[in-house]
Amino acid sequence: MAGGGAPGLLPLLLLLLSAAAIIPRGDGQNLVTEDVTVVEGDVATISCRVKNSDDSVIQLLNPNRQTIYFRDFRPLKDSRFQLVNFSNSELRVSLTNVSISDEGRYFCQLYTDPPQEIYTTITVLVPPRNLVIDIEKETAVEGEEIELNCTAMASRPATTIRWFKGNKELTGKSEVERWSDMYTVTSQLLLKVGREDDGVPVICLVDHPAVKDLQTQRYLEVMYKPQVRVSQNYPLQGLTREGEPLELTCTAFGKPQPTDMRWLRVDDEMPQHVVVSGSNLLISNLNKTDNGTYRCEASNAVGKSHADYMLFVYDSRAGEEGAIRSVDHAVVGGVVAVVVFAMLCLLIILGRYFARHKGTYFTHEAKGADDAADADTAIINAEGGQNNSEEKKEYFI
Repeated sequence: MAGGGAPGLLPLLLLLLSAAAIIPRGDGQNLVTEDVTVVEGDVATISCRVKNSDDSVIQLLNPNRQTIYFRDFRPLKDSRFQLVNFSNSELRVSLTNVSISDEGRYFCQLYTDPPQEIYTTITVLVPPRNLVIDIEKETAVEGEEIELNCTAMASRPATTIRWFKGNKELTGKSEVERWSDMYTVTSQLLLKVGREDDGVPVICLVDHPAVKDLQTQRYLEVMYKPQVRVSQNYPLQGLTREGEPLELTCTAFGKPQPTDMRWLRVDDEMPQHVVVSGSNLLISNLNKTDNGTYRCEASNAVGKSHADYMLFVYDSRAGEEGAIRSVDHAVVGGVVAVVVFAMLCLLIILGRYFARHKGTYFTHEAKGADDAADADTAIINAEGGQNNSEEKKEYFI
């Protein structure tokens, strides 16, 4: 700690004697202070307060028990200490540009009878001096496991390191080294990379009370073999039929970009009438001998990949016959629906007709028996009625 000598012994003794002459008893007084935590380089404020003050003298001493302030007088020749407030109930002092050497206990004294003394502790926090990520390989190949190390140097207390890949938190393994009053922390991360990790940031983030949002990052560079895809340009939709053309296109993406691309027929030799132009394959006049599997292969420095297209050539009228069959089925279905509807209507009409005429038959059958006195008479009258009807017949010769 920076400091200087005290003033001459005789003036200080005279000052103490004059103060002691007016110090009353300290009954009922209470000395209060609080601990201070400060980041290195910032300002620490020490406050010595008296509850129920009776104008007793307040003094502040450093960890070496040197007087910093006696009342509002600063014997210590360290200009970083400045008086913030002085009254009968408080002595408040600021310390600027705090360093590790300033850490320790500071004493508040109250000249009562008997004297009172309490202490406050200054704790100095030191943020990491540097945060660095070292990566085992600048460029990795998909499927490899790489090692990354993040180092936070010279912090106090020791820092906590966290890892993130994009937004996902990962788990590393940390080691702590202590040098004097400082701590250096190194965290190791083992990461198996895939093609989806290319261009993704790996972040090393520090948790420390002296600093907020301290982080550094490295972007992964991952090489991977090609991704291959075969698309049909013509016909866009529908069947591949005899006599019609077929055009296929092969696309490939990889890192590095594929430089070698070729077409082949898997199960036989490539037909002579097939035209291959770069990534395109063209058959101008399909026939059934073209049936088979056609493969596009692409390669780069990492490896080789392929995609297959299975060709089946249909008869030239295959699509038309299918359409005709569809139309026939629709017509037959419509006719059947009409016939069923007509039959239902006919059944309903016949049912109503028979119901109506059945009632009329029963009514005429009993005609002539309404006025009979008993059942026998009714039967005779009914039969007689029939006989009478026969008698009334006329014959013409």
